[in-house]
Amino acid sequence: MAAILDWVSLCLAPGLGLTGFWRLVEHLGSPDRVLGAGLQNLHKIPGIQARQIAALSSPERLWQRGREELDLLKTKGCLAIAYSDTAYPPLLRQIADPPPVLYVTGRKELLATDCVAIVGSRASTGYGRRTAFSLARNLAPSLTIVSGLALGIDTEAHSGALAVKGDTIAVLGCGLDVVYPYQNRRLYESVRDSGLLLSEYPLGTTPDGFRFPARNRIIAGLSLGVIVVEAARKSGSLITAQMALDSGREVFAVPGQVDSFKSEGTHWLLKQGAKLVQSAEDVFEELRFDSRRPCSGEDCSQGKSFAHIDPEAATLLGFIEPYPQLRATLMQISGFSPARVSELLFLLELEGCIEMLPGDAVRTTNR
Repeated sequence: MAAILDWVSLCLAPGLGLTGFWRLVEHLGSPDRVLGAGLQNLHKIPGIQARQIAALSSPERLWQRGREELDLLKTKGCLAIAYSDTAYPPLLRQIADPPPVLYVTGRKELLATDCVAIVGSRASTGYGRRTAFSLARNLAPSLTIVSGLALGIDTEAHSGALAVKGDTIAVLGCGLDVVYPYQNRRLYESVRDSGLLLSEYPLGTTPDGFRFPARNRIIAGLSLGVIVVEAARKSGSLITAQMALDSGREVFAVPGQVDSFKSEGTHWLLKQGAKLVQSAEDVFEELRFDSRRPCSGEDCSQGKSFAHIDPEAATLLGFIEPYPQLRATLMQISGFSPARVSELLFLLELEGCIEMLPGDAVRTTNR
């Protein structure tokens, strides 16, 4: 308890920052020595500013704040893991600026598993969302899926893993008790209950914009590789990819339409030498990782069994492709009446099997 209290308390020193924290710890050896060093000794450490030293002028106050934080974490079913703890992820130790403390809730044993990150645009296309879901669904039986719980690609990455009862870690840019974005409350609860929520920030920390680039280094640091599904040329996903490269991790990119600005970032990564990904097997091959339970055939066809669906709906589904088709075309090839096609499409849409598109078109969701 004493060790984690020192780590948490020092992290709570206002204005110290990540650089200041590690500079002090590296110079004095441990957080408890920093807190007990005294102002006179702290002034001798190069690179530490007067305002940072002032934040350490009352160690007792910081220890009290640390105790309150740990007590609150306990009441909320959360846990703090220090850099010195054996439960701290080995890969995350290797990055240039590892978080001193990880706050987690859920299955902390996932920190010791092999992970791959899936990231991409919040304002993603249907193609991007389907691809992220499908990749996560097929990778999750063998690898833990890491993402950031954002809308768009992140949402589909977590959802794809959960759909096959796989493991997933959501890295937050806020406190563990803050649901952001609010639209993902149900997903937040599902990951908390079946996977792991992780943050480097104490409880109650708000999701300010500057926290998300910092969050991205943890996503990359936890993972053997980062898959970018869909991203503009300037995006947080490319920052995550760069952080992965800086940490010696693999970078993967999914190609998109040549004229889509939302895939400009992934196409740029491919030009720089990122591994092109068309399926989960491309990831397993590059990581030299044997998939334990590849998701293919009837076991994972569209992520579910359709035995309970109306037989004519299943027949119609067999005619629908991943690419947009007009309703009139489906009437022709299926032989069903216009009214029956409309009824069956409605049933299939409710099941999440298809996606209705503008212009009276339809395609499978690949789920």
